[in-house]
Amino acid sequence: MTDEPKEPRSIEDLDARLRAARAREDAEVGGEPRNGRTGTGTGMGLGFRIAVELVAGVAVGTLIGYGLDGWLGTRPWLMVLFFFMGAAAGVMNAYRAAKGLDDSVGLGLAQERQEQRRQERNRKNGS
Repeated sequence: MTDEPKEPRSIEDLDARLRAARAREDAEVGGEPRNGRTGTGTGMGLGFRIAVELVAGVAVGTLIGYGLDGWLGTRPWLMVLFFFMGAAAGVMNAYRAAKGLDDSVGLGLAQERQEQRRQERNRKNGS
């Protein structure tokens, strides 16, 4: 026997083994990772997106109300009204982001598209 190492494995072999391991892991978890990525980075990104959606909704609503109040002289009623409207929009956008819904107009349409994608995925996996 010789002490010389065997021929090194190719990069393609390593890539194939990594893809197989990821596929096994995805099958064990029972879900398909969003955008083909898993890990802490995607969770932090989603968390930051939800936070920005909430803050942006409240800020934009408040600023619109403040501007309209100054223009129409109705202080503080429109600012209060638009604050709550912005908060509702922010919560709705955060919900859509957390559920992984697309940017379709209307929450019902986005949920229908997500259900259609899920059914297509199930048909592909079942065949």
